[in-house]
Amino acid sequence: MTAFRGTQPLLHALDEAPLARGEVAIVGAGPGDPGLLTLRALSMLQQADCLVFDRLVSEEILAMARPEARRYYVGKASRCHALTQSETNALLVRLASEGQRVLRLKGGDPFIFGRGGEEAEHLVEHGVGFRVVPGITSAAGCASYAGFPLTHRDYAQSVTFVTGHSKGDRDLELNWAALAVPHHTTVFYMGLANAELICHKLQYHGMPAETPVALIERGTTPHQRHVVATLGNLVEVIEREGFRPPTLIVVGEVVRLADTLAPGMTTMSRAESEEREAAPELRKVAR
Repeated sequence: MTAFRGTQPLLHALDEAPLARGEVAIVGAGPGDPGLLTLRALSMLQQADCLVFDRLVSEEILAMARPEARRYYVGKASRCHALTQSETNALLVRLASEGQRVLRLKGGDPFIFGRGGEEAEHLVEHGVGFRVVPGITSAAGCASYAGFPLTHRDYAQSVTFVTGHSKGDRDLELNWAALAVPHHTTVFYMGLANAELICHKLQYHGMPAETPVALIERGTTPHQRHVVATLGNLVEVIEREGFRPPTLIVVGEVVRLADTLAPGMTTMSRAESEEREAAPELRKVAR
């Protein structure tokens, strides 16, 4: 992907103060598709001297930064951390104290299960100025790309985002009864390892075993795949299909709308679009 250049016009259009030396920008990179990056996030990418980024930030997004910007990978996978959270916090403070313009780049939204709040607290404790740029959270992006909404007047009047992984590997301490109510959608982030517990708890509190559940792996990227299971066979499907992180688990009747909406959606890449335009006869055959 060609990086967008022209920082000053973008700053002017956004009515935004430039990123100052010694300042940290905590920025959401969105769910994966570079096209879902916000304009303000792009502006921060083009100003930063240092990029401190997580595992789910793609090379396409990193390529939009200044070529001379230094990169620091601090990604976390299950039981495999490039740096501990304390080390990441210290790195942000050190780079800012050196007068660098620091971009802390996180997948999705930094304040939704992204530890952005913990890092902001640490910056405050050490007197480091910072700003926050929200991103499209994975739940919103992945559900849209899988072909269903998270709310719908006929199916779900509320939605809850839940972490499926507790700090320090403790048991999930959730209000399961509140999550098992009808006309509601629950999205579990990082929930694969606790899928069996999730199924058991929701059914124990009254949710029917036939409730549809969507599994969305690497959502909004070219490698996205998703399968619709039920609460009753979810664990079996995860094992049979070999789902791996990052995978969202979406529970609720809205998932059924994928059968209706997904066939009419066009979320193809530029290459796929050009191929379709070059061979219109293929469309007729497909129909």
